[in-house]
Amino acid sequence: MIIPDQTGRTAVVTGANSGLGLASARALAAAGAHVVLAVRDVAKGEAADVPGDVEVRRLDLADLESVRGFAEAWTGELDLLINNAGIMAVPAGVTVDGFELQFGTNHLGHFALTNLLLPSITDRVVTLSSLMHRFGSIAMQDLNWQQRPYNAERAYGQSKLSNLLFTLELQRRLTAAGSPVRALAAHPGWAATNLQSHSGSRVKDGAMALGNAVLGGSADRGAVPTLYAATADLPGGSYVGPRYGLVGPPARVSRSKGAKDLDLARRLWEASAELTGIDFPASLRA
Repeated sequence: MIIPDQTGRTAVVTGANSGLGLASARALAAAGAHVVLAVRDVAKGEAADVPGDVEVRRLDLADLESVRGFAEAWTGELDLLINNAGIMAVPAGVTVDGFELQFGTNHLGHFALTNLLLPSITDRVVTLSSLMHRFGSIAMQDLNWQQRPYNAERAYGQSKLSNLLFTLELQRRLTAAGSPVRALAAHPGWAATNLQSHSGSRVKDGAMALGNAVLGGSADRGAVPTLYAATADLPGGSYVGPRYGLVGPPARVSRSKGAKDLDLARRLWEASAELTGIDFPASLRA
């Protein structure tokens, strides 16, 4: 995808050392942006092939201390934050702070990062969701799977639904505050990356490998909706993906009924703020 000139703009891409994040970082840097690769493993970030004006900074979304450290070290304006990093259908586990691993990494880590950086953001926040959000539900009384038998796929679906609800409520708050910053979400369709190979099950990993071979597109193709959401003139709250579900040009696409629930979005936000101790910046509140 050819994107508009990004000269003079600064972008942070989480999980930018591989897969969709790497493809997005390369495209933005090639268009002239200063790109910060926010990665858990600095050595892997530095080894990533991203020509252009780039730098690598450590960020572990499964550790709120790391998230706070990244935000506290930030100086200057930030045009674009791409909340790309994520894990998928992994075995049961918890983050450093005791959150269910997928919910804690995919949603709470990005929730905290976005709110901490928001005073510096000038243009937009793009958060990656998934078609799998349609198979997720929000168990407000058990967000961290402490009362239910753990189900890796449903936990992933919950985290991806949370990404969309976060975008919905973030845009509502930005609008209420009179901020020009926009919150958008995107999904890649089916992109063949290393995201699908950490289930801990040979059978599941084998099935996903087959799916990658038959249905999956390249990381470059999968990054197109993200780049479209990051650079096109779209209204806040937009959800972008391949026009035909798994394939097709980038377009605004539909989301599940649950992903449009304003009250659920508000309640999830409040719960996320309580869990992380981080909320919408007071300086931006209406």
